[in-house]
Amino acid sequence: MRHGKKFNHLGRKAAHRKAMLSNMATSLILHKRISTTLAKAKELKKYLEPLVTRAKEDTTHNRRMAFAYLKNKEAIIELFGEVISKVATRPGGYTRIIKTGFRLGDNAEMCIIELVDFNELMLKDAQPAKKTTRRSRRGSGKSAAAEETKATTAPAVEEAPAKDTEEPKAPEASADSAEEETDNK
Repeated sequence: MRHGKKFNHLGRKAAHRKAMLSNMATSLILHKRISTTLAKAKELKKYLEPLVTRAKEDTTHNRRMAFAYLKNKEAIIELFGEVISKVATRPGGYTRIIKTGFRLGDNAEMCIIELVDFNELMLKDAQPAKKTTRRSRRGSGKSAAAEETKATTAPAVEEAPAKDTEEPKAPEASADSAEEETDNK
C-alpha cells in the first residue's frame, strides 16, 4: 500500500529528480533568485528549507550533511556564510515563490523562487511590524488610567471669552458620565 507516500515526482526517475533538485538548490543559493515552474519551485522549497535550518548550527556534521545534498563546495560556503548571516533570526520560511504567469510554449505555470532576505525591493517596503494587542468592547482599566494620568499631568488652561456677545458654552461631559452613558446603552 502507498499510504502517506505523496510527493511530486516531476515526471522523472529518482536519480534524475535528486540531481535536478540539487542543482536548483545550488543555483538558488548562489544567485539568490531563479525562475522555474511552480511545481519544481514547490518541491525545491521542501528540499532547501531543511538545509537552511540545518545550516544555522555551523558544525562539521551539518556541513557534510548539506554537502551530501548540494554536492557543491561554493554553495556550502555561501550557505553557511552569507545566507545564514541574513536568516539566522528567522524561524522558518526562508524562500518566497512569486507567480509570474504562464510559459508560452506549453502553458506551464511559471514563477520566481527567491531567498526572502535578499530581495532589496521587498525589504524597503516592509515596515517594522507593530505590536498588536487584543481589544475588548468594554473599556479596560489600563486605557482609563492612562487618560486620567494625561489629564492630571496636563496644565489646566482656562479660556477667557474674547467678547461678551459669544454664546455661553455647555459644560463638557466628564469621563465618568460618558462611561455611565455607554453602560446604559
